[in-house]
Amino acid sequence: MLYSKPGVKILLSLVIGILVASDLSAQPIKKIVINSSQGLQTGRIYISDSLFRTFPERPLYTFNIGDKTFSSADISCTQTDTAYRQIYDNKITATTIIPVDNSKPWQYSIIFENTGNDTISVSNIVPFGTENTTACITGYGPWDLARAYLYRPGCRQLRVILPDNAWELGYSSYSAGDRSFCSLARRQVITGGQKKRYETILPPGAKVRYAVWSEAFTGEWQNGIRLMFRDRYLHDLDSFDNSLFGRDDLQWIKGSYIIILQMAWDREFYDRSTGRYTYAEELRRWNDQFGFVDVFGIWPTWPRLGLDQRNQWDMYDNLPGGLAQLKAFSRMSKIYNTRFFISYNPWDNSTRKEDQYRGMARLIAGTEADGVVLDTRGSSSLELQAAADSVRKGVVMYSEGMAVTKDMPGIIAGRVHDAIFLSPELNLNKLIKPDFSIFRVCAVGEDRIHREIAVAFFNGYGTELNLMRPGGRDENYQNDLGFLSATTLILRQNNDAFLDRDWTPLISTAVDNIYVNRWTTKEKTIYTILNMRPEGVNGKLFKVSPDPSRHFVSLWNHKNLAPLAENGSSYITAEAAGFSPSLTGTRKEGSVDCIAELPVLLKTTLTGDSLKISIPGKGKVILWKGNPSYTGKSFELSFRYDTAFNIKSLLGYFEGKIVIQFLADGRLRDESIVELKGGKPWLISTVERTAAEGTIPDDMVLIPKTSLSCTFTTNEDFIQYPDINRPVTVAADSFLIDKYPVTNAQFYDFIQSSGYRPNDTSNFLRHWVNGVYKQGQDRYPVVYVSYDDALAYARWAGKRLPTQSEWQIAAQGTDGRKWPWGNEFHGTWCNNAFDRPTPVDAFSKGASPFGVMDMVGNVWQMTNDLYYNGAYYFIMIRGGSYYKPDSSWWYIQGGPQQLDKTQIMLLVSPGFDRNSTVGFRCVKDVNGGRIKVRK
Repeated sequence: MLYSKPGVKILLSLVIGILVASDLSAQPIKKIVINSSQGLQTGRIYISDSLFRTFPERPLYTFNIGDKTFSSADISCTQTDTAYRQIYDNKITATTIIPVDNSKPWQYSIIFENTGNDTISVSNIVPFGTENTTACITGYGPWDLARAYLYRPGCRQLRVILPDNAWELGYSSYSAGDRSFCSLARRQVITGGQKKRYETILPPGAKVRYAVWSEAFTGEWQNGIRLMFRDRYLHDLDSFDNSLFGRDDLQWIKGSYIIILQMAWDREFYDRSTGRYTYAEELRRWNDQFGFVDVFGIWPTWPRLGLDQRNQWDMYDNLPGGLAQLKAFSRMSKIYNTRFFISYNPWDNSTRKEDQYRGMARLIAGTEADGVVLDTRGSSSLELQAAADSVRKGVVMYSEGMAVTKDMPGIIAGRVHDAIFLSPELNLNKLIKPDFSIFRVCAVGEDRIHREIAVAFFNGYGTELNLMRPGGRDENYQNDLGFLSATTLILRQNNDAFLDRDWTPLISTAVDNIYVNRWTTKEKTIYTILNMRPEGVNGKLFKVSPDPSRHFVSLWNHKNLAPLAENGSSYITAEAAGFSPSLTGTRKEGSVDCIAELPVLLKTTLTGDSLKISIPGKGKVILWKGNPSYTGKSFELSFRYDTAFNIKSLLGYFEGKIVIQFLADGRLRDESIVELKGGKPWLISTVERTAAEGTIPDDMVLIPKTSLSCTFTTNEDFIQYPDINRPVTVAADSFLIDKYPVTNAQFYDFIQSSGYRPNDTSNFLRHWVNGVYKQGQDRYPVVYVSYDDALAYARWAGKRLPTQSEWQIAAQGTDGRKWPWGNEFHGTWCNNAFDRPTPVDAFSKGASPFGVMDMVGNVWQMTNDLYYNGAYYFIMIRGGSYYKPDSSWWYIQGGPQQLDKTQIMLLVSPGFDRNSTVGFRCVKDVNGGRIKVRK
């Protein structure tokens, strides 16, 4: 190693063997240049013998003595071989030791010794300092049980959860071009001093030693944190034994998100006044709220332990019904997809003595428990897991708090303890081991839990509803349960994403104090959003790169999202509710959103009242009436590939949102949202094809298969019309249409032949006398018939009513003419508002291009098209009539109607609907388009 006197740059040849994760594209640091002219600063860093990066010189580290911050760059140093010695404020002597052999990630040590006369505290050791960093983590701030903060340039500080043995850590990273460097400081040994969470108390002569590791990485700043937390395990472990996490019998906990923990004497579990258990009723209530609860655990020991000589095992035995009753509950729970937990108090050593491992094994065997809550223990042991495994497979140990990194190989589930009253917004334990199952403890009787549910959801883990504290089960609690139910549904449906090893915390956002985590699988990307702004957010939030094969959906608001293009970038908009500023810093603050980028697998088309659904293959389709929720109404649809469903048959009379989800193995693969909006009409009639006709009857006209583009208009808009004021394409297969409207004589034959009589006879054929049309009116169009009367006639005749598209083609042909005969109106070629009907064959010059007669002016003609708009039913009528009121423009416009004009007829009742100006004609389907002319 080469070095020189103070004031000269020292070139340290540091050979580093860094085993770098390939996805971070990191490279070993070969050399580092330290400037010791005034203090200790970093300068040029060599990634290889020839590749280096030069940074503005920065301190090797900063730290605090009490509340005062010191920098290694500001204090002169003396050196001996590989050690640098600095004296701060005549109180602390700091010795930085750089080993000659750096065969592992570059590491050095700092020893802080109190060489003064007073007791002092040392804290907040941050390598590279906190200024001009891409990210840094410090433990300096207002006192709190969890007071570690993450800093990012341009963003306000954010509280983070660190492992219980690493609260004091310091971390920072900085960049130069395409390379970045990160460094981690961890407290190692205290000699003569006192260890506290965020500081070390050093009496005179006491020492504390810190180890500092530095590495290179590329890409986003989060890669540096991944490298130190996930890949290096904070240097608590050299490697991770994944045996427990890989066991098939324990996989179920990784998909669990709701734990209920309750004392055995809770009135909801056991009713003392009646002497009976009420667990079955309680479990049904939980199932109604959450679909099912993943875990239900009982606690029959503390605070009763110590009253007499009974130990914790005795208390289980002495519960009403004993272990046999608990075994029955455990078996009943499994029927409802719930696991049954018991609890363990390892501190129970003063009551009746019993081998604890043997006692635990006996209890698990006797109750068939699926897991154990480990009171006061943050880690498991091989002996405890072995005791459980000796009697049952699949038993999970659930630690009281978060297991520290070095203990994680021995336990797969733990808690964010409720001793932390306001949980920090970001839990970096989830980054260390994403498939370690975490639950936030929410002590119901303590305070509202809304904020804590939001934070747990943002971090992709579950919630423990701890009911041990009495009280708090009021209306606010019920509201919180509704919120928890909604977050749990999303967590379960996207469990595959929330186990993502490569998830990214805190992606860049357009608005500060709104945080976004990104979770990915091979098929989808999930963004969990935590809003801590009282004003909420409703606008652009983060950048995306749109892909035509994928689409964006809010899984919280269940809305389709289109990326917003702005200045060459695409942004996703989010919508999270605001809250009163007075709630800031309480458990009532916060709101969430959740955005999913999904492959386009589920194709849905809402046409009228018909919902067509197409899926790519095997899977489950769930249709939700409104937003998905465990208390909402849903239908599981069984089909493969393409099918169509009638909305009314499934949902009844309904307007609003319909959410269609496609799931495979319980995981969401795609979601589509359609909406039936009130006021917007949708077609609810269907076309029932007639028996095919092979020849052309004398009274019908053949219309060949064709299509045309047209624009329908109307003179009224109070009630919304379907498909108006925009070009539409109407199309029809070949069909036969009545040459004339149905006449009185034809309808008389129908009545005589069929004996038809409607249930409601009001105004039925009112213009007839004694059941017979007036003399001389046999060729007049029949009127005073309802839509149902017309359908009945058509069925009798082996025909049907025409769709509006068919009527349009028959009347207009394909050249876009305004009237059946051409573009010019001729008042003598139709009934031109004569104020009375005329025979259907009175105007021979009024034929359409296909020879269809009397299409306009005589009577309005009903079509088959029946619509519903959430409040009213109506049909489309065409052609106008002989009646033309003219004293007000509020009237329906009568007289002959141009072929682009369409009109609705609101349906009230058959008697009300029958009137003197509305008739109909019929159509018939042909035999595959092949038809003979009758001779």
